Amino acid sequence: MGPVETWRVIAVVLLGVFGLPLVLVVMAKVRDRADNSGAVAIGGVVTLTALLVLGVLMLTALPGVLTWILVAAVATAVSVMLLAS
Repeated sequence: MGPVETWRVIAVVLLGVFGLPLVLVVMAKVRDRADNSGAVAIGGVVTLTALLVLGVLMLTALPGVLTWILVAAVATAVSVMLLAS
């Protein structure tokens, strides 16, 4: 396997920057709805795991256009969730 392209690393870093607030917002939404600490933890773990899997796929397998579309979708989702709350 050759070196990872720089744009892929930048895309994964941006996914992490926008993904961490997404994890926190999802955990807050679960807390508001379920009022159960176990459900909050599960929501956070599921969201973080999905972001990690997505990051690995972005580094290795996904094409460039799809990678940047996913970064934009996560950034938009976080922006909308933060503005709505």
